[in-house]
Amino acid sequence: MVLRSGNNPPRLTGLVVEVQPRRRIFVPMTKVTNIDTGQIIVTGTVNLRRFEQRPNETLVTAEILDRTVELIAVSEQVSVLDMAVEQNRAQDWIVSQLFVRKGGHGFRRRGERFIVQWAEIHGLSLPIADQPAELLLASLETLPAADIAAVLHDLTPKRRLEVARELDDERLADVLEELPEDDQVEILQMLEAERAADVLEEMDPDDAADLISGLPKAQAEDLLERMEPDEAEDIRRLLTYDDFSAGGMMTTEPVVLPADATVADALAHIRNGDLSPALASQVYVTRSPTETPTGKYLGACHFQRLLREPPATMVSSIVDNTLVPIGPNVNLADVARTFAAYNLVALPVVDENNRLLGAVTVDDVIDHMLPGDWREKEVHGGDHLG
Repeated sequence: MVLRSGNNPPRLTGLVVEVQPRRRIFVPMTKVTNIDTGQIIVTGTVNLRRFEQRPNETLVTAEILDRTVELIAVSEQVSVLDMAVEQNRAQDWIVSQLFVRKGGHGFRRRGERFIVQWAEIHGLSLPIADQPAELLLASLETLPAADIAAVLHDLTPKRRLEVARELDDERLADVLEELPEDDQVEILQMLEAERAADVLEEMDPDDAADLISGLPKAQAEDLLERMEPDEAEDIRRLLTYDDFSAGGMMTTEPVVLPADATVADALAHIRNGDLSPALASQVYVTRSPTETPTGKYLGACHFQRLLREPPATMVSSIVDNTLVPIGPNVNLADVARTFAAYNLVALPVVDENNRLLGAVTVDDVIDHMLPGDWREKEVHGGDHLG
């Protein structure tokens, strides 16, 4: 389970199950359909990879049972013997009650035993309410951006700002992209204007455009004026398209190479660790200039094809001309159908003059197809984090 700040009950991420031969595996709670006395019902397939505990996870049996906690009402110490879980409205499994005992440690010790609600005890939540922001960040530095976003979401606005100020621009940009839109806007509005502009520059242009569109017009324009001109230009261009069109979903920074680039050049570009897997999956070849909007679009080349060709081969000679680009005004439904029909992870977007404007990636398509509050639910639950 994952402990949370304040009085928020812990969220169960999954079950650790032992299978033969003495292998412990992880079963995500998203696959659990029912928990009853003596049985747990799961659905779907299970990954048999050996379980490895992650930094933000707590094992109930090993680390929680027989722990001492405090009854808030009477300031009395009790030991945890068992816990009850239930699904909340967001379909997340959370700890709702504890079965506790008065007296010392050890399961055979005698003492009064009774059930308490999670809100009635103190001592199992993350101790972060009064923790300096730099100390909190030290405890979170190994976590993925999505997990840090979950912690930020649970903090008060004041604490959220303190932590945001301690993150560097690139890390804060990554975390903002994982937060619900309301949290994104709140944090950005609390930052100093120059800092906010710097963070926007570190975000993917499509994510930055989505965030800026949620700000008051005057503030949005002020931040765009403070940004580097080329970064601001990309965002201004994205803001001209409907949110649920190819232009509104695309990134303006795919991997673009000139016609005389080689396979070796292409592989060097997609090795960039800052690229998402979807963007690194293929390169796009155009006439100069290679900054979007580019010169004439020539085609795309998937990384698997690059791996099969000699390093000195010109990428322009091996481009896939069957991957037909789409226009920026194509709607979400048609974009999704194209991705599904051809099993794509990325799709080029061109204008009426066949200039490359950007690329839509499968993660952005899914993002726009999910309910508007899906990130709100994700910071409270989901599959095995990380």
